[in-house]
Amino acid sequence: MSGELHEACGVFGIVGTPGAPRLAAEALFALQHRGQESAGIATLSDGHLMIEKGMGLVQEVFTEERLGQLRGETAIGHVRYSTTGSSRPENAQPLFFRARLGPFALAHNGNLVDAMRERKALEEEGAIFQTTTDTEVVAHIMARSSATTLPQSLQDALSRLHGGYALVVLFQGGVLGARDPHGLRPLVLGKLGGMPCLASETCALAAVGASYERDIRPGEIVWLTSDGGIAEISAGDSRREKLCAFELIYFARPDSQVGGESIYGARYRLGQQLAREAPAPADLVLGVPDSSLPAAEGYAAELGIPQELGLVKNRYVGRTFIRPGSEGRTAGVQRKLSVVPEVVRGRSVALIDDSLVRGTTMRHLTQILREAGATEVHVRIASPRYLHPCHYGIDTSNRDELIAADRDAEALRLRIGADSLQFLSADGVLRATGHQDHCLACFTGDYPVPVPIDLRKDAAEEGME
Repeated sequence: MSGELHEACGVFGIVGTPGAPRLAAEALFALQHRGQESAGIATLSDGHLMIEKGMGLVQEVFTEERLGQLRGETAIGHVRYSTTGSSRPENAQPLFFRARLGPFALAHNGNLVDAMRERKALEEEGAIFQTTTDTEVVAHIMARSSATTLPQSLQDALSRLHGGYALVVLFQGGVLGARDPHGLRPLVLGKLGGMPCLASETCALAAVGASYERDIRPGEIVWLTSDGGIAEISAGDSRREKLCAFELIYFARPDSQVGGESIYGARYRLGQQLAREAPAPADLVLGVPDSSLPAAEGYAAELGIPQELGLVKNRYVGRTFIRPGSEGRTAGVQRKLSVVPEVVRGRSVALIDDSLVRGTTMRHLTQILREAGATEVHVRIASPRYLHPCHYGIDTSNRDELIAADRDAEALRLRIGADSLQFLSADGVLRATGHQDHCLACFTGDYPVPVPIDLRKDAAEEGME
């Protein structure tokens, strides 16, 4: 991905299973691509909640010694990239709270568009916030709810809040899971040894040996009890679903299923559709590792052009879109990708990427491909022009950062240094994925959940970047 996007987070929850903390850690390893700033696990043991969390990757936070301090058969886990709330230790999740209905821990993926408004109202009522995350807003509303049970207090809180979210809550009665009414952020239900579990993606279920049962429906709230029961607190409605298209285009792992869709298969078909809409006069096809490789395969197969390994990724650098600050992203790109000169020298290249957001990666790639001897570089993007900020859990809430927002096609081509540049159409995304129910707001500006005009202004004033 050129400029690299960041998704908010990944969550996991499991009940009534021996070794739950270690299973949570394994699941978080599988979800590491969704957030690389912090990791945390909360457990329930003999009625007591324990939390271990810290800044860094899962393997850095959960050393054998630290993981050994956690006990219990019920746990939730979280990996984070900060879209709302800056990157600082106190914002690491799960967050722990004491309330009238008992203690609980909360982990959240997504963004709440009205979090600032609710936070200001809560502060006027005397609430004291310990973090700059919108997740804490959910907890404070839960604590003030007149509900008689904690699951009902979560239902009350979510009825006041809007945006994109998938969250898990650990409390004395087990684990709660919830998904926003439009299903913008994914959440799936699995089973391990007859006990239920929740995860942002099916790859996390596979990592712990759990089977995939179904997706949590948009607007659904479920209660996983320690005896293996699954109670429905709020019914969902799949007819309202607007799953974020970027889950299929970039965020999810290719071995996952999201919304019942194979991620690998969807990306392959995106590449095929791109080839139909924008064929390039090229000798070979190169995909930008790793998320663009299935699209490159589909593009090459559709046109009958060979796909070759001309770009090599340093797998120890991580996702540069999930790297705070433009300087960090630029340095990450330069360390992350290199060219195999023998593959590209003297040849015209069709360079396939899944998206073009900030353009940092693509400018670097066209340059190094030419330096390695490529005669032409034709850039093809397996998604539409990214023109509008996302306020539902992707780190693009500032339109000024979007390279395509204020440039026409020719200016954009010159900016990235390509011989030609073409994008997949929005209709092409829907045709390739076989769905008409994705959120395409970042491409079209059609937001399924209304976004306050002053959202960015309020966020900046409160430090919730």
